[in-house]
Amino acid sequence: MRLDQSQIDDFETNGAILIKGMFRDWVDTIQAGIEKNMDDPGPYAAENLNPGEPGRFFDDYCNWDRIAEFEDVIRRSDVGRIAAEIMRSRLTQLFHDHVLVKEPGTSKPTPWHQDSPYYFVDGKQTVSFWSPMEPVNEAGLRCVAGSHLWEKPVLPTRWLSATDFYPEGDEYLPVPDPDSDTTSFRILEWEMEPGDAVAFNFKTLHGARGNQSSRRRRAFSLRLLGDDARFVTRPGPTSPPFPDHGMIDGQRLREDWFPIIYAATSS
Repeated sequence: MRLDQSQIDDFETNGAILIKGMFRDWVDTIQAGIEKNMDDPGPYAAENLNPGEPGRFFDDYCNWDRIAEFEDVIRRSDVGRIAAEIMRSRLTQLFHDHVLVKEPGTSKPTPWHQDSPYYFVDGKQTVSFWSPMEPVNEAGLRCVAGSHLWEKPVLPTRWLSATDFYPEGDEYLPVPDPDSDTTSFRILEWEMEPGDAVAFNFKTLHGARGNQSSRRRRAFSLRLLGDDARFVTRPGPTSPPFPDHGMIDGQRLREDWFPIIYAATSS
């Protein structure tokens, strides 16, 4: 699979694009990995519904080094090369994997948020891939076009309690409501088949609808970094926390924890 120039241009302009069939050959592998993950959750696993809310909204991340199926996708698929192309980067570095599952009848949406403010890494060359394992026309990913270019980041919040992740300050924007202000925000949303992927910048505002369908919605994400990504200190503990990492501001992330999965060869 090769991206054409218009896709790369659209990614830079809008902060999100659809890539049809990106993980088509890996759907069975990813599905098996997700089931392993749900049967044996990692230390960061979360249930994102309050008592009385219908359905189930499970997520977990940072399991690639203990779930062989996830590592196979990361190391053997084209994801590293495609990420480098879309970021215009020489290399692709893994940040983390992420599984998000909404069972049928889960009315709770994924809140609007940017990923970057939660992370201890910053840079222009970043990309996440979000791929559903079932056909999606109701519970898919939604992205606000151009939000990765906003002058300030959006204040991150906790999904379960809706409380602020860091102390409020002038450096953050309050969480907007694109559904209520359709004149100010252009929402990108796609019907998707298993293995399709939305590619979006870490700074792109995004969310997802609840799953009111009769089938579950399993999604697999990979968060990837390019040449200019560097460690940055945040106002509080980050998510994922990655404790005791020993890194300092301005440093490239340590490769023993965050491996390089693709590097372009010189001609």
